[in-house]
Amino acid sequence: MSSNNQVPTFNMKVVVQETGLKPDTLRAWERRYGVPNPQRTPGGHRLYSQHEIDLLKWLVARQDEGMSISHAVDLWQQLEKEGQDPLQTEETAVAEPTFVFTNGARVDDLRRDWIEASMAYDEHNAKFALARAFALLPLETVCFKILQQGLNEIGQAWYEGRVSVQQEHFASGLALRQLEALLAALPSPIRSERLIVACPATEQHTFSPLLISVLLRRKGWDVVYLGANVPLDRMEQSVRQIDPVLVIMSAQTLTAAGNLLPMAQTLQSLGVPFAFGGAVFNQLPQLVDAIPGHFLGQSLANISQAVETLVQTKPAITQAAQPSKEYQAAYAHFVERRSAIEAHIHANASHAELPSSLLTNTNFEFGNDIEAALHLGSLELININLDWVKGLLNNFNIYTPQTILTNYLRQYHQAVKVVMDERAAPILNWLAQLT
Repeated sequence: MSSNNQVPTFNMKVVVQETGLKPDTLRAWERRYGVPNPQRTPGGHRLYSQHEIDLLKWLVARQDEGMSISHAVDLWQQLEKEGQDPLQTEETAVAEPTFVFTNGARVDDLRRDWIEASMAYDEHNAKFALARAFALLPLETVCFKILQQGLNEIGQAWYEGRVSVQQEHFASGLALRQLEALLAALPSPIRSERLIVACPATEQHTFSPLLISVLLRRKGWDVVYLGANVPLDRMEQSVRQIDPVLVIMSAQTLTAAGNLLPMAQTLQSLGVPFAFGGAVFNQLPQLVDAIPGHFLGQSLANISQAVETLVQTKPAITQAAQPSKEYQAAYAHFVERRSAIEAHIHANASHAELPSSLLTNTNFEFGNDIEAALHLGSLELININLDWVKGLLNNFNIYTPQTILTNYLRQYHQAVKVVMDERAAPILNWLAQLT
């Protein structure tokens, strides 16, 4: 940094024009945080150096990323204490975005700091870790390598019994609030085309659609983010009102994928282009063929280019494979008799293995999976969930997970056999293979 940058030269009018900050804001920051620190003329007027203008622009950039001004000032001071030039660090990160992917140690350290603070319910230090990350790395890198990967690591730790569900929820809440702040801070769209981003009915996981919204808004798209658990009738109403060039939906569970199917079919009938993705399609690639629409791929890293291509080329929608007539009949009959099946299980179950409240929840989730799998054309889709549950029970030191699971499936098989008629054949055959 040259010494000329430190010379007090510019009056407040110039600073206001350069930074977009109001005079009252400049004076408030000076009073509360000690930055900027202008010199005074003999007449008492403030004079600012180029360095102070650059500092103010840096602080504004951090605010645009969702950081509070107090955290931004703390971060600036911390970087200076560590011997780093925040302005030079930012220039390097912006000019060479690929650098951060090769410098894995820095990213890993920042992610570890964020995870450790989150696991300690330390919101201040978790935010500070993110503030450092945003100052050093491009936004996309922070979102993918720290927030998304960090949540994945925390989720795996919960599955293995190493962290509590409360810790996982706390970290997820921090990540979602950060994405919401980023989305709110982004400038107005510069493109006239509108996109809808949402989750289908029953899908409560909003990290991926929020991240999609942030990434697309940064490219100038007019993104209408509708959030979690959007029912079919509401979506149809919104589509008619918004008139999007593309609807994007994210499903993380088999049940949500089942609810995505009628959504995709409705959009297809309305002539609205539809794209989809989510963890369940990565775990079960065969599901992609069951949804009429454009699969966005297993990673969000190229979401902007994928959306641009879809909007520009308007490729024909691939027709989805239809469930067999046997499956369609089983689906309709199962939906009709499901409550009777669950009542039969409650009446005959051993509550020593599964308490009544847990049995109710298990019936609800398992029944939803069966409905979704029948609707999507293959009960085998549920098997991966059963393996996951078995592992979860084992990780939480329930020493007979296979016995508990097998007994439950036998009870379910018996209930279906008693309550349903011959249309239950696909369900009975599948359950028989499991027990």
